[in-house]
Parts: sequence; C-alpha cells; structure tokens
Amino acid sequence: MNLEEYKGVFVFAQQVDNKISGVALELLGKAKDLAKDLGQEDVTAVLLGSNVEGLCDELAQYGATKVILVDDKELETYRTEPYAHALSSVINEFKPEIVLVGATAIGRDLGPCVSARVATGLTADCTVLEIGDFPINPIPNQEQKHNQLLMTRPAFGGNTIATIACPDNRPQMATVRAGVMQKISPIAGAKAEIIKYNPGFTPNNKYVEIMEVVKAVTDSVDIMDAKVLVSGGRGVGSKENFKLLEDLAEVFGGMVACSRAVTDAGWLPVDRQVGQTGKTVRPNIYFAIGISGAIQHVAGMEESDIIVAINKDEDAPIFDVADYGLVGDLNKIVPALTEALKAEMAAK
Repeated sequence: MNLEEYKGVFVFAQQVDNKISGVALELLGKAKDLAKDLGQEDVTAVLLGSNVEGLCDELAQYGATKVILVDDKELETYRTEPYAHALSSVINEFKPEIVLVGATAIGRDLGPCVSARVATGLTADCTVLEIGDFPINPIPNQEQKHNQLLMTRPAFGGNTIATIACPDNRPQMATVRAGVMQKISPIAGAKAEIIKYNPGFTPNNKYVEIMEVVKAVTDSVDIMDAKVLVSGGRGVGSKENFKLLEDLAEVFGGMVACSRAVTDAGWLPVDRQVGQTGKTVRPNIYFAIGISGAIQHVAGMEESDIIVAINKDEDAPIFDVADYGLVGDLNKIVPALTEALKAEMAAK
C-alpha cells in the first residue's frame, strides 16, 4: 500500500428519510480541524441515498467543501450490502487519508464492514480525535511517524482510556459517538463542489429485501437537545423520588436524565440515559443528583458548561468534575433548591 496516494478527510454523511443525522454535521466540524492540522483545505462529505442531492447545500453550510454523491434507487433505505459496496468503492476510487463515521446504529454496522473490505483498521466509539506523532512517546530504534490520526476511546469497560493509531494502512477510520464533537455555526449560502459517482449495483444473495418499514410513534424527547439537564442516579432511591428531579427541571424548562443504574432498575427509559452506554450531552447546566460519578457516566457529561453535584457521600468521584458540590440528603436539598429558584424567578 502506497500511503502517499491517500489524501483528504472524508465524512460519511448519514441520512435517513432525506434528513442528515446530527452526528454527521458534528463530524464535518471536526474534519475541518483535522484537515487544517494536516495543512489541507478540503473536507469531503460522502452522501449515499436516493434522490438526496438536495441535501448537499446543508452539508456545505456545516463545513463540507466537496460532496461525493452516490445516488441510486438501491440506496433508498439502509441495507448493509449496497451501502458497504458504495462506501468502500468511494474509498478505493478517491483514496481518502481519513474516514469518519458516526457511531449510530447504521454507522456501527457499516463502519466495520467497510474497513474489512478496504483492508484497514477501525477504532470504534471515539471521544477524541487529533493529529499527532505515533508512537506518542519516542521509542528507541523505532520510527516515530508524523501526522497520524490519534483516536482516543474508553477501553476495558470505561476503566481506562486508549489512544489508537493506524500508521501502516489507509484510510484511518473511526466511528465517533454523537455529541462528543461540536457542529460549526452554519455558513449561510455556502456551496460545495458536487462529485457524482456511481459504482454500479448488482443485487446478489447478500442483498436483503425490505418487506415493510414500520416507524415507531413516540412522544419522547431528546436529552441531547436540553439546555438544562437534571440527572439522577441510584442514590435517588426510587422511581417515585424522581418527582423531585422533575420539579427542579420544570423550573428551568429542562429535562430529566439518569445514569445506567436507573435504567437497569426500570425507573426511566433508556433514551434518558447519559454515559458511555447512553448518550453524550453538553447542556448549559447539568445537575448530577445521587450519582456517584463512575467514569462510564462522566464520559457522557463532562463537557457540560456547569456541573452541579448533590450527593451524601463527600468522597463521591462526581465532585472531582463538578463546578459546584452540595453534600447532604437530596430529599432535603432538592426541594429546598427548587423552592428557592422558584422564588428567585418569581421576584424577577
């Protein structure tokens, strides 16, 4: 493999029902930073689907300077085989140095399949991406390679952090969880160069046939959109006690979230879970109530602007990341805090 042939940062622009996923827009912003560190200007989005050319302008507004468009009826609804064929063909044809994929249900299926087809590695569920040297610390008698993609992710159940590189193969591929990167402010009127490409599709016995698509109807809210999150852990004590958190969240017009222990207990649904196995959030204010602060949970909320921790254990790890900490009985503190905030807002 001639590594010098591979140039550019590509982002898989996942779309479903002609709507670009939020994580794809986040990755475009990160791709701009990586391209700049490599001394490059272009960021390329790879858009797969049927009748999706109208989405190119949105990709441009969030940082794409080029869009490789593979538009075919076979790509109308996600299926592993045609999508893997399309993306691996794009990689083989255009030879990107870096390929980023959102760690969505689709991305977690597509990424490994594509990496195997193009004979490269894949680092899954990354939380940090940067350009640097590998090995990070020089090793005697071993070449230190420069301008490598350093991919950082939690490992061993979140008990440690691993930084991984792929120095001998291209492209360098990573899947990235939603919420850990930030979108750029949209660039009004931005346009991207559209490159139309179609590798051809021949259905075979690997193509599944979709008989029917049944969309779930739900009135659930997305905690990733919340400006204020009031999150509870096992220390809240019971499902009924979450009423205290709901009252506090209502003062701010915020939402209630939780740790994994709460969803495991069945007190709240999994779409409210924050952490390594839940969602990554970045609210303006994050209340961690009755949450010990295990690294798996902290990984999902440590980028919050302000973190307020309430816990009866003064040695709880959550206080290490909190901006403000209250040690005491949440059953007394939370109602008092709620009433004080209501009074403050009424006075205004």
